[in-house]
Order: sequence, then structure tokens, then C-alpha cells
Amino acid sequence: MPTSLELSTLGHRIRHQRISHGFTLDELGERVGVAGSQLSLIENGKREPKLSLLQAIASATGVEVAELLSNEPPNRRAALEIELERAQAGSVFRQLGIAPVKVTKGMTDETLESILGLHRELQRREREAIATPEEARRANTELRLEMRAHDNYLPDIEKLAEKQLKAAGHVSGALTHRTVSIMAERLGFELIYVSDLPHSTRSITDLENGRIYLPPASIPGGHGLRSMALQAMAHRLLGHRRPTDYADFLKQRLEINYYAACCLMPETASVAFLQQAKKDRNLAVEDFRDAFGVTHEAAGMRLTNLATTHLGIRLHFLRVDGSGAITRVYENDDLPLPMDVTGAVDGQIACRRFSARAAFGEQNRTTEHYQYTDTPAGTYWCSTQTGTTSEGEFSITVGVPFDDARWFRGRETQKRATSTCPDESCCRRAPAEVTSRWEGKAWPSARVHMQMFSPLPRGAFPGVDDNEVYAFLDRHA
Repeated sequence: MPTSLELSTLGHRIRHQRISHGFTLDELGERVGVAGSQLSLIENGKREPKLSLLQAIASATGVEVAELLSNEPPNRRAALEIELERAQAGSVFRQLGIAPVKVTKGMTDETLESILGLHRELQRREREAIATPEEARRANTELRLEMRAHDNYLPDIEKLAEKQLKAAGHVSGALTHRTVSIMAERLGFELIYVSDLPHSTRSITDLENGRIYLPPASIPGGHGLRSMALQAMAHRLLGHRRPTDYADFLKQRLEINYYAACCLMPETASVAFLQQAKKDRNLAVEDFRDAFGVTHEAAGMRLTNLATTHLGIRLHFLRVDGSGAITRVYENDDLPLPMDVTGAVDGQIACRRFSARAAFGEQNRTTEHYQYTDTPAGTYWCSTQTGTTSEGEFSITVGVPFDDARWFRGRETQKRATSTCPDESCCRRAPAEVTSRWEGKAWPSARVHMQMFSPLPRGAFPGVDDNEVYAFLDRHA
């Protein structure tokens, strides 16, 4: 059955042909054998005509039936009326509970344009408000679970990266800046390093002039120039469009990060390295990191892409900040992680007994911290490396179930802890004797985090200031 909008478009095209031939409703009705009132219902999209009637109308107006059935509005006025009908039928407008505007012959095109302008702005604002806290957390959780189901492995992007590297002449070793530039040139882009990028962006791609603008130096926190350039290219290679919602934005971000990791640590070379290390029972994130010249975090995350599919090892990855909050997470080994009622893990506080937090207390921060942790789900072995950025300290942890520790360096560690989280008596509730001593006798002044009062980023590209971006492009065009 045709939709109401399809019937509306058909009605407009029939009316356009009738009027252009100077027929009244009754005159055309007489020619095709129906009452003028019946034609009126068809022209207003209220009734679907039979094929025989369409053929009669086409014959009477000298056009083909296919032309009457076209989805294109016949003129500007019809296009305005159809767009208004579509807007007023949409959920964004209907949820306002406002009666729709009834279009009359006497209503001018300018009036319709003005009303449509309000609808377009309403829809624009709705699209921009794509990141409510609940929606953002839900979208992030759904994406994490989706990747978990695929063991964090995306074979199509792996193949795409290897193809691009081969075409650029990369054979082995760390990916050079020169090779990254060649990869950009093959896509029709020039890499330009500038010192005035908008504060809300890591890079900007000028599609009109074929330029990718990057900062003059790596961003603290592991965002290297090679990775940023590869991520910008990935949007084009993966055919990304403007994000339609927060879930789409997150998925695109995951895919460009994945592509960059595949280029910096190619699947073929990485798997060969890891398989040999496993054979030697000497798997180590730091060796994997140094072999490809990437950050410890990048190497740890890349291990999650390849370990299950190619090594048969299930594992977990945690990035935890100095306050204990989990800022990045992946697991397919059933590590008991803290989560809220929606299943979201990001932002939750990791157990104090976990290696991810215990490592902050180590005197020697230059080497990895190894630890076994007994949990309600079993015993896990973990390797943790700590670091510091301008925003504070953080830790990167990669861990596996006890049986798989035999493949890793550091398995002989004697450090062991016990976590009973989510039982609050584990590390969240003060011991009874301490509580009885101080309860009611202390009044701490809480440090208020500014993000509590900050709205989540808005716009098609959340967090990006369009005004700054366009001003930047004007300066450099």
C-alpha cells in the first residue's frame, strides 16, 4: 500500500497537470468518468486511485502514467506542502501536542517557508541534542556488548588496513610519518600541521581543498600524529556520513580508532609477533608496544583485538584514572566489573584490590606491576602500567584468567589480592571499628567536579564548536 506521503505527491502531480491544462475538477472528472468530488479526494491524498483511472487521467492530460507516479513534487508549491506534511507527521512535531497547520489555497509560499523554517530548526535542535547522559551511556554500553560478541575483532577493517599499507609500500617495522603521508596522498589529501586548530578538535579535514589539518605535535595522553592522521583518513575509507545520533558517533569513533590501530600494528606482523611470544611463554604488552613504536595503551587495546581470535586467549583491558574511575574498558573473560543498573561500566569505580588501582601505590612506576586477584568469578592475573598526563595519573591494565597466565611474562609474581566486590564490605565500606570511632565526628568538604554541571556535548560531532571550525577553515582556505 502506498504511504500517505506517496499519495500526497501523486495528488499534487495530478492537480498540477489538471491546472496546467486549464481543467476544473468537474471538467477533468467528466473526461475520465468520475465525479469532481472524487478527484478532489485523490488530489488531496485522501484516496488511492485505481490504475484504470490513472491511465485515463494520463491520457486526458497528455502525459505518461509513470510521470504521474514520480516521487518528485511537480513544482515549488507542491514541494513546500509535501515537506510541511512530512514534518507535521513526524514524531518530533507530534510529541509537542500542537495541532497541525491546515494548508489553504490562500496561504502564500512565503508563509509556508516561514512555518517550515520553524520545523527545520526544531528538527535541527532535536538532532543536536543527541547526547543526553542516559542516551550516551546506553549507546556506549550497547557498543561495548556488540564488540564483546565479536571478540573485539573487525576483520573487514583489518583487511582494509593491510591493503592500504601494501599500496603505500609499507613492508615491515614501525609505520613512518612519510608512509602515512603517502597513504593520505593516495586518497587525495595533503597533511598540514598547524598551531591554531580549534581547541575542541584533534584534526580537521577540508574536503573541498583536500587537506587534513593536524597539530604540530602529539597530544598528551597518547594521541600521536600518525594515529590522528590515520583516523581522519578512515572516515573517508569507511564511507562515514554525518552521525545521525550519539550511537552512530560512537561507532564511527570506534571504527576510525580500530583502523588506525590496524595500520600502526598490522594484523599479519602483529599476530606473528604474538604467536612467537606465546610459544616462548613470554607475552608482554611492553614488548608488543616497543616492537611497533606505539603507546602502552594502544598496544594493550590492540591485544584485545587479536588475542581471542588468533591466540585463543580471553582477556580484559582497563584504563583507570587516579580516582579509581574506569575510563575505558573491554572484557570477554567474565571479570566482575562494577556497573550501574543499565549495565554501563564507564565511570564506575574499580575495586581498590584490583591491580589497576594497587599499581598506583608502587614505588617503581617504570616497569609493569603484576598481580593475581581472587574474585567471586575466579582468579585473574593482571599486568598494569601507570602513567601521568596533564589531567592526572592513570593506569593501563591487561589481564587474563588464571589458566592463561602461563603464556605471560610476570606470571611468577607473588603478589596476590582478594576482591569480593560488588560486596561493599570489600573496599567501599569502612571497617566497623573505624566507623564507630569517627561516625558523626567528621565533615569532609567534597571536591565538586565541573563535569557535574557541564552539559554533554551537542551537535552532529559532539563537543566540536562549528563556529571555531568554520573560522579556522576560512583562515586557511
